[in-house]
Amino acid sequence: MSVLDSIIEGVREDLASRRLSMAQISEAIESAPKVRDPLATLLNNEISLIAEVKRASPSKGPLASILDPAALAEQYESAGATMISVLTERRRFGGSLDDLDAVRSRVDIPILRKDFMIDEYQFFEARAHGADVVLLIVAALGSNQIKDYHELTLELGMRALVEVHTHDELERALDISPQIIGINSRNLKTLDVDATVFAELIPRIPRDLVRVAESGISTRSEVEHAQAQGATAVLVGEALVRAGDSAAAVRELLGLDRLEP
Repeated sequence: MSVLDSIIEGVREDLASRRLSMAQISEAIESAPKVRDPLATLLNNEISLIAEVKRASPSKGPLASILDPAALAEQYESAGATMISVLTERRRFGGSLDDLDAVRSRVDIPILRKDFMIDEYQFFEARAHGADVVLLIVAALGSNQIKDYHELTLELGMRALVEVHTHDELERALDISPQIIGINSRNLKTLDVDATVFAELIPRIPRDLVRVAESGISTRSEVEHAQAQGATAVLVGEALVRAGDSAAAVRELLGLDRLEP
């Protein structure tokens, strides 16, 4: 069993324990906060930072305790992040829907629910908890699932960050006409990182799509390198949660401190 298979198995078990009826989840959606669409900003910014609330990872283990995820998200927002990514997977990443609720209540920028979306129910659940964007990991889904889940995401008013790691996954992703493509340099089946993946795949992505570089970015020079290759956004978690001053780390990644007199 690959690492990804193991994670998905746990996600299914946890989902079964919290699943509500469709009547209950539909009622929750009716009272959910209005969707904040990040697409125009992501397309128009020279480079955007998606800053992540992330306690742990399968590759590195515990990263930070993050006792107040909303306060951390506020720091990200005040420093210039375009969007907040909130891990909601519990077993390997230490996240929860409570984290999503807390962050949504305290920031004014769009929220990405970062989880392993492998069941239709999770999309209704994401919207009920105020998510504006959800993650679709091509490696975790069949071609019909990718298409159906992408359509459902749009029907619910959200956007999808469609994540790929290989040429084949990118071709499958492009078949659904996505608006946001994430290229993850980490192979979720082995957890190995290949820094060349982004450079190999980026030329195949149409220039009118949002192109997000994921994994292995922790310095300003790495952000500049990704941008030079064609990234319009970067997603960063570990470097930010481990920083002593998360707001300063955001500004450094965006090069904002260098603009100050």
